[in-house]
Amino acid sequence: MRIGVEEEFHILELESGMLVPRADAVLRRLPGRTFTTELHQSTVESNSGVHASLTGLYTDLVRTRQRLDAAASSLGLAVAAAGTAPLAPAASGHPTGGARYRHMVEEYRQVADEQLICGAQVHVDIPDRDTAVEVMCAVSPWLPVLLALSASSPFWQGADTGYASWRTLLWQRWPTAGPVGCFTDAAAYDAAVDDLVRAGVISDPGMIYYDVRPSAHLPTLELRICDACPRAETVVLVAGLFRALVTDALELHATGAAMCDGRHEWLRGASWRAARSGLEGSLVDPRTHREAPAADVVHGLLARLRPALEAHGDWETVRDLAEAALADGSAAERIRRKAREEDLLACTDLLIAETRGERRPRRPAPVARTEVPRFAAGAAGSGAPEVLGS
Repeated sequence: MRIGVEEEFHILELESGMLVPRADAVLRRLPGRTFTTELHQSTVESNSGVHASLTGLYTDLVRTRQRLDAAASSLGLAVAAAGTAPLAPAASGHPTGGARYRHMVEEYRQVADEQLICGAQVHVDIPDRDTAVEVMCAVSPWLPVLLALSASSPFWQGADTGYASWRTLLWQRWPTAGPVGCFTDAAAYDAAVDDLVRAGVISDPGMIYYDVRPSAHLPTLELRICDACPRAETVVLVAGLFRALVTDALELHATGAAMCDGRHEWLRGASWRAARSGLEGSLVDPRTHREAPAADVVHGLLARLRPALEAHGDWETVRDLAEAALADGSAAERIRRKAREEDLLACTDLLIAETRGERRPRRPAPVARTEVPRFAAGAAGSGAPEVLGS
């Protein structure tokens, strides 16, 4: 079962750390097959290759980030993978040209103007759309845990929001963002999407922003709940867990068992809790619907998914990355800690450094087992890989 990732990056002025609308200038120095625009000119998106192994995915993400950083650096700019940029302007964004983006800005006004946020999306192969619709219902209860692992947006326009993922609160203002409902099959899902288009709520199926969805243009199930992650290792962790969740759900599907109990009304609250606390507080445990320490919920997810992770050869890598995340804290906590110790420019520098793959540990480095993933060398393959979305 193959995986691919889309990552969004903020474009920052290197000296000031301020978000700037320079996407077109950066993209002119990059191949269009891998990099593309987003709604605002302060964001660039990358599309990974399609990979069977987490090792291949990790190597791809690192190389892609290096290419993007080199292009930005040549213009006196930097890029940062995070849900929000700590030093974003209070004024509205600078939309990218084109009729679709122009319509979004005109129709959604301040919601679109303030779409100065970045996410990481994970695609996993799925046999068909009917299966995808059933599987997305089964995996939904665990998605807030993946949000907590990715949380990287405590600051908005220079202020501490008190949230680990303020991006989530901004994102959920869109009419089709948040937890997805349950549908009997792809026809029912597509009919619901068509109703939204006919009603004028959205202009096309690409504007379905549910936490998870069948891709509008690929034979995949797409995870959309997560913040962009400064460390590529966190993206790999989320990707490994999401693939295991899909694998676990497919095995359940093969038995003919019910994919979920239909009780998803609590999910929006669970997502809010994850956005508020990240890994530093409590989460809603999907097994009990009760409050529980984040570490306990993460360990519960690992225990549930161990057979699926082992089937893909991912168990040791994902376990080690999860333990490292719990030991070191969420990106949101690392950013907030740096701001307390120094200032917002320093935490912006930290985001830039982590996006580049640099490490600036606050405490003595932990033992190797929980410091970085032990990816096998040379597993990225040779030649030009298939690119997500191509």
